[in-house]
Amino acid sequence: MFIPGMRRAAVGLTALAVAAFGAVATSPEQADARPKPVDVTLLALNDFHGNLEPPSGSSGTIAGQTAGGVEFLATHLAELRAAAKKKNTITVAAGDLIGASPLLSAAFHDEPTIEALSMAGLDYASVGNHEFDEGAAELLRIQNGGCHPVDGCIDGTPYRGAGFQYLSANAFKTATGKPLMAPYAIHKVQGVKVGFIGMTLEGTPQIVSQQGVAGLSFADEADTANRYARELRRKGVQAIVVLLHEGGTQAATGGINDCVGMTGPIVDITNRMDPSIDVVVSGHTHQAYNCDINGKLVTSASSFGRLVTDIDLKIDRRSGDVISAAANNVVVTRDVAKDPRQTALIDRYKTVLGPVADRQVGETTEAITKTQETLFGTSLGESPLGNVIADAQLAATDDEQNAVAAFMNPGGVRADLNAGPVTYEEAFTVQPFANNLVTLDLTGAQLYCVLEQQFVTGRTLYPSATVGYVVDPNGTTGTVADPCAGTRVVRGSLTLGGTAVDTATTYRVTVNNFLAGGGDGFSALTGGTNLVTGQIDLDAFVDYLTAQSPVSAPTLDRIRTTAEVPAA
Repeated sequence: MFIPGMRRAAVGLTALAVAAFGAVATSPEQADARPKPVDVTLLALNDFHGNLEPPSGSSGTIAGQTAGGVEFLATHLAELRAAAKKKNTITVAAGDLIGASPLLSAAFHDEPTIEALSMAGLDYASVGNHEFDEGAAELLRIQNGGCHPVDGCIDGTPYRGAGFQYLSANAFKTATGKPLMAPYAIHKVQGVKVGFIGMTLEGTPQIVSQQGVAGLSFADEADTANRYARELRRKGVQAIVVLLHEGGTQAATGGINDCVGMTGPIVDITNRMDPSIDVVVSGHTHQAYNCDINGKLVTSASSFGRLVTDIDLKIDRRSGDVISAAANNVVVTRDVAKDPRQTALIDRYKTVLGPVADRQVGETTEAITKTQETLFGTSLGESPLGNVIADAQLAATDDEQNAVAAFMNPGGVRADLNAGPVTYEEAFTVQPFANNLVTLDLTGAQLYCVLEQQFVTGRTLYPSATVGYVVDPNGTTGTVADPCAGTRVVRGSLTLGGTAVDTATTYRVTVNNFLAGGGDGFSALTGGTNLVTGQIDLDAFVDYLTAQSPVSAPTLDRIRTTAEVPAA
């Protein structure tokens, strides 16, 4: 256990002498005879999301610098290892290495990312929620190797599996109660043991499709960490690191190595962790921070491989305890030499992918961003690109399924569209999840309930152009148990195609299968009936871009407030 500013007293003759006779002076010769602590360096990243090539736009900058790209990441990791004692360096990650990835990785079921990070020297990684996007069986294949059961080895070469160990302590097989994967690992460095516990957030089933988490149960993060910390201590491990795919957010004034006004789940989780846990490498929120929370070092390296957290531990040789822990978030700048092995890997996969990725599917008259507008002090407003996607989903289902409205979740909109020609790869980067469209029946009353649930979950549903409604900032918010009790959406204001919604009438509405299954906390959508599954959301988006080109950013006027629409 590491307590900042304190060290455990050595147990032995000197300690007995202190107890019996009071303080005993230590000569310089005696001090020099004590074994020096073991220096251990942890290099940590999180939320890489398959960004093999340098990410573009705002996703490719941090702390005022362009950053990211696995060719540069590998070089920075090598340089950091060289600066430390290479044999004392352990490279770790806190989840979401794969999933929601650019086409270069996703088209090959993220095998390129696993190969690249293995080659870059990753040792251990916790699973994140996106590691479950394609289900438990696929995650095990990613770990252990083998060709994809449907698509085979797409690039024509065998897939050998991860060269690092995924850790999954709080994802259990429901049928057996056993962890899906190894819950922890013990790594020896110069005779001392360092334990790593890996976990994802307990709420993974709420943000992953139901197919992705079928047969699995997820346990409380702090309780699980404490359980396995006890087990590690019984095995003689005193230096304990948690790799946790859950995080927090600091105030906007905080820099990449600050911890200003820290909020979010990571604070409560860390506060409930056992004192024997020394370091928490976190993720999920895509934020950068470097914190001391309840005597524990808590870090996050933002996202997309733009930062590496350089963590220095000093461990007592005799007790195995962490004496001190310090961290520094290092920008993965692009002013270093590219790692040639990573360049060769990227080139190989780009050659296979090229004709598909470069196909032009449409054009925009201006940049269309995923940025969400602020609605009465919250980020519960519309998004230009979110609205376009909702329009595309309605266009794909209005004829065959008689849909009159469509709604899109913000988490499914992953990138902006630049002005000008749009390639298939760019469209894929916006919508990489391959969710199916689902059209279902909802009564007008259920529709109001779905919209009220936005204010319970804190997440907006981007509406198609056929939808309009008014929000009262002074209305009441429903509860998780009864979202319909809310009065934020002004009754009588909801219209579809310009006609007021009748609470007793049934309407055909399109969402993706993630939302239809209650994803993002929209349990009200699970009450829909007469479900019909349609095409992949990306295909609908591509078809819309092709048919409607050139596409412009829509006006954000589908959700209005009572301040904009005075009472009659």
